Amino acid sequence: MGKLLFGGRKSEDDTVVEMLASAIRRDISFGLLRPDQKLKLTDLRQSYGGSNHSMRETLRILTSEGVVEATNQRGFRVTSATEDDLRDILMVRLEVEKLGLKLSLKQGDVAWESRVVAALHTVRRADALVQESPDDVTALEWDEACRDQSMALMSASGSPRLTDMAAQFYGQSRRFRLALLREGRIDFAARATRRTQLQEAIIAREETRAVGILEDEIGADLGA
Repeated sequence: MGKLLFGGRKSEDDTVVEMLASAIRRDISFGLLRPDQKLKLTDLRQSYGGSNHSMRETLRILTSEGVVEATNQRGFRVTSATEDDLRDILMVRLEVEKLGLKLSLKQGDVAWESRVVAALHTVRRADALVQESPDDVTALEWDEACRDQSMALMSASGSPRLTDMAAQFYGQSRRFRLALLREGRIDFAARATRRTQLQEAIIAREETRAVGILEDEIGADLGA
């Protein structure tokens, strides 16, 4: 009986941490928690709730994702978001996601193609919705659709570690992407054209063309 109760409590704690991480991740993405801002447990608990233990676990998770970093004073702060950070994230995303797509093109079957086509269709709908109603909830749903597209392109790579790395750096690029959206600097017509071309290249298994389009897409995604 004790084990069952302990298991239920652990699950509840995990849910609290997941909710805290989602809220803080969202506020970092939208700039409510600014780059390099110190994150004090007492302030965070006042704003978001949770216990000291759950908040420390939340910060540990966000640190592993790269959106929060530990300081020399054994505290935490929001990761910086400089031009150098942007260039570094862009470089890593390009290398990782291009490799993932190349492997998927070699190994992917019809089911993979279907996942990609479905993800591209979802992004088209998300693009339309976020242009009609650019509120925070719609923006996050749009960003999640974009993330799912990136993960679908790599999903036949056969490398969970490569996919995990791509997801981590995609998450780190969220602040830059949402800033572009907020500032009206996203060319949605060009995005639609690239996605149509990307789908055609993938179905035809034209690796050079598909990878080139993906490179353009990632660059545009980060305003490069």
